Amino acid sequence: MASISVDPSRGASPEPARGAHKWAVLAAVGVGTFMSALDASIVNVVLPVMGRALGARVAEIEWVLTVYLLVVSGLLLIVGRLGDLRGHKDVYVLGFAGFVVSSALCGLAGSVQALIAFRALQALSAAMLFANAPAILTLSFPPSERGKALGMQATMTYLGLTVGPPLGGYLATHLGWRAIFFVNLPVGAFGLWLSLRNVPRDRPAGATGRFDVPGALLFFLCLLSLLLALNQGHVWGWASPATLGLLAASAALLSIFVAVERRRPEPMLDLSLFGSPVFSGAVFSAMLTYVSQFALLFLLPFYLMGARGLAPDAAGRLLVAQPLVMAITAPLSGTLSDRLGARGPIVLGLLFLAGGLCLLSFIGPTTPLWEVAAGLAVCGLGFGAFVAPNNSRLLGAAPPNRRGIASGVLAAARNVGMVLGVGLGGAVYTTVVGSGGDEAIPRAVSLATRLLAGITLVAVATTWLEGDTAAKARAKRERETARTGA
Repeated sequence: MASISVDPSRGASPEPARGAHKWAVLAAVGVGTFMSALDASIVNVVLPVMGRALGARVAEIEWVLTVYLLVVSGLLLIVGRLGDLRGHKDVYVLGFAGFVVSSALCGLAGSVQALIAFRALQALSAAMLFANAPAILTLSFPPSERGKALGMQATMTYLGLTVGPPLGGYLATHLGWRAIFFVNLPVGAFGLWLSLRNVPRDRPAGATGRFDVPGALLFFLCLLSLLLALNQGHVWGWASPATLGLLAASAALLSIFVAVERRRPEPMLDLSLFGSPVFSGAVFSAMLTYVSQFALLFLLPFYLMGARGLAPDAAGRLLVAQPLVMAITAPLSGTLSDRLGARGPIVLGLLFLAGGLCLLSFIGPTTPLWEVAAGLAVCGLGFGAFVAPNNSRLLGAAPPNRRGIASGVLAAARNVGMVLGVGLGGAVYTTVVGSGGDEAIPRAVSLATRLLAGITLVAVATTWLEGDTAAKARAKRERETARTGA
């Protein structure tokens, strides 16, 4: 398979944005982040309405979500690497334009098959935004303000997640389900204009000139096999030939991918990045934390509506407690990490997240709803405190010419964690609820949240050990330098 050539003379090394301009860059990235989060949360609420309007079965309409997740996850590293080679602005702007066009196509879809196809195109565009946005911010802000910038980007994510469900319900009720896609058009057009005007053109210094097609294809097929097995395992059966076959194929493709990447002079994924204990630890901690976060988001609606009898809008209002606290906490934690370092805020945030999960593990069929909201708020406090410092730590550990692929690794860890979290939550829920009993749903949520608290504590240990390992590595290098100098 041939590699794709990239013009080595194109562009120049990036120059960090200065003064007011860096905040204009943040505004452009923030609009894209808000739009992507809004679209993700708004579609979930309207799926039943779409299914009825298009005459689709539940097994068909759920692919509107599934195909989006699979395509985004499989392409994140690929488009992140393209950003390293071609310039993050070019890929980001192309993603913005593609998202606007594909949103219009989704709104015009006349069948569930067409809607699924257009959602795949939308996912390709979203991957371009997700994988390059953190790299653009990292290049535009000095290290002393990186955590603040990433924290404000996280705030835009949580605002999109907060606004999406009530806005989706309102639009679907008064204007029809197609309006949830058309709402992206003015927001996307504004964000595209901001990006064209304000995001600096860049081509990171030291970027090589060829794109690794074999590595990209192997990685895409490996991750696609894994996520499809995790996503559909509860439907097919975890011991079914289809699930086991996809898991085996994913393992085999991963082995081939690693072997190929080690031999290529210009690999898609620079495996030496994982030689940094800070980078590898931040990736692992991010994945574990998203497992906890999305397993919780999957389970609580079943508890609130199934065990407590809340209407969907009432359940949605209660669930807003978590993203609202996250939106407030994230920029504050990012700013704090710029001044004091990332390790402390990360560990503190993870401990709060574990504490919130422990609080939720005591919920039962008559627990006051304010206690549930309080547990969610504590989880939001912890997760919001974790995200920006961990992202800053991960991106700071990558060389400038690998920031795009580092952003892709971060986003891929997030998506894999999401899928694992939903799969874990679904497995616990179906196992416990299948055993029957009047309190089966609260019991399932209680067991799952205890398990998730344990997973979060593993992330605490990972972060702590990662810092010790990095400190020992620095001390060793300093000793070797002193000995050589002597």
